[in-house]
Amino acid sequence: MEKCFDTVIISDLHLGAEISRAPDALEFLQSAVFRRLILLGDMFADLNFSRLTKDHWKFLGFIRKLSNPKRGVEVVWVEGNHDHGLAQIMSHLVGVRVYQEYAWTYRGKRHLAIHGHQFDSFSIRNFKVTRLGQLVFLWLQKIDSKSKRFARYLDRLNTRWLQLSQQVAQGALRHAKQSKVHRIFCGHTHVPMALERDGVEYYNSGAWVDSRCTYITIGRDGVAIDEYIPRRPERRDSNEPPAVPASEPEELLLPAV
Repeated sequence: MEKCFDTVIISDLHLGAEISRAPDALEFLQSAVFRRLILLGDMFADLNFSRLTKDHWKFLGFIRKLSNPKRGVEVVWVEGNHDHGLAQIMSHLVGVRVYQEYAWTYRGKRHLAIHGHQFDSFSIRNFKVTRLGQLVFLWLQKIDSKSKRFARYLDRLNTRWLQLSQQVAQGALRHAKQSKVHRIFCGHTHVPMALERDGVEYYNSGAWVDSRCTYITIGRDGVAIDEYIPRRPERRDSNEPPAVPASEPEELLLPAV
C-alpha cells in the first residue's frame, strides 16, 4: 500500500533558471501521495516570466490542478526572496494562497514554514548587490555547458562562502523559540539539513537545482529529508494528475497586472 504523508515540502525550484529541475519536481509530485503540499519559496528565479520553459509551465499547470478543492489537497505557497512581488499573480495563476510564513499543527506539535532569507544577513544588508548577482548568475547559466556543471558549482560555492546554512539554521531556531513552535522548516540555502536545539527541531528542504534534489515528508513516522531519484523511463508524457475533470482548463494564462 502506498504511503500517504500528511505534508510534503519542496523549495527552491527556481523556475525560469537554466538549472531548474522542474521535470523532476513534477515527476516526484505525480508519484507522491500527501494531504498538504508546501512550496517553501523561490519557486521562481525572478519576475521575468519570459524565461519560463514548456517544462516550467507544465509544473505550474500541475500545481493549479492539484489546488482544485475537489482533490482534497491543501497547497500552500510560502514566499521566498526570489518570489517577492508575485503573491497576487500566483493567487490568480495557480489558485494558491501565498504566505510570508505558514503555521499548522500535526499530532500535537506546532510546525512553522518560512523560506529562510529573513535570517540571511548578507542578503538583507546588500539587496542591490544580491539582485545584480542574481542577474549575472542567470546569464552565466545560459552560456554554461549543457550539464550546467559550472553554474551548479558556483551555487554551492556561494552557500559555503557566506556560511549560509548555519546562519539560517541559527536564525530559524531563534525564531521558532520566540514563536513557540516545535518544528521549523526553511529553504533558501539549497542545502538539506536537520538540527535540534533546546527541544526545537530545524529542517532545511534543500533545492531542485543541483544533481541532488531533496524534499521533506512529515507523517506518522516523523520528519524525513529524502533525495529524489528520477525514474525517467517511467515518466508520463502528460502532467495530468489522476481524475482531472475534462472541463478544467489545460493552459495557464498570465493575468494582467
